[in-house]
Parts: sequence; C-alpha cells; structure tokens
Amino acid sequence: MLDFEGAQVEVCHQKLDELSIGWDTIDTTAAVTGWEWYELTPRWSREDERLVPFVGEELREVALLERRPDGRDLAAGTVAVEFSFARGRLRIANGLDENRVEVGAAPPGHVRHRPGR
Repeated sequence: MLDFEGAQVEVCHQKLDELSIGWDTIDTTAAVTGWEWYELTPRWSREDERLVPFVGEELREVALLERRPDGRDLAAGTVAVEFSFARGRLRIANGLDENRVEVGAAPPGHVRHRPGR
C-alpha cells in the first residue's frame, strides 16, 4: 500500500497471473490477524528505505508494465505497477506469489501501458 496524501493505493500480486489494484479499501489501523499459525506475523510499516526518496514527491504518472521477454521466461505476461516521480520510478512487481518493490528504470523486455491512453 502506498499513501498519497490520504489517497491509499493497494497493490497485491498473487500466483503468477493475479494482480489486484484497489483504493482506500484496507484499514491500516486494524491489527493484522490470521497469521497465528506462522512464526512471523506481518505488521504495517512505514520503514522501507526504498520509498524514502519519494516521500513528499508529486506523482507524475502511473503505468502498467507488461513483461515481454525475447525468449521463454516464466514471468512473461506478468504486470508491474509503476509510479513515476521527479526523483525516479518505483515499481511494485510480481515476485512469484508476493509483491516485490523495485526502484529505477525497468529492465529491458517490458511494454509500458498508460491507463486512459
């Protein structure tokens, strides 16, 4: 989840081909439950150093990046959500059944789709 001055964007990758994008549907003040069986319980955090350069920056563009490699690739067809700021780009990509946060230019083999265009 990313908070843009009160507008919360929620991105979730699951499996290889499932992507969910939502707005303002998750209550981050509620305790995380349902993980009692696991030794590490997830918690809400604002402590990701990769996000620090973008705090307070104006969001310039959002795009979907479709992975289209030249050869065979298990990740072919997966979609990352890219947020562009003056200081660079932040992507939430499919990390094989979890979200992966990436910073910088997208690697080769991606096709950019701009919503509304």
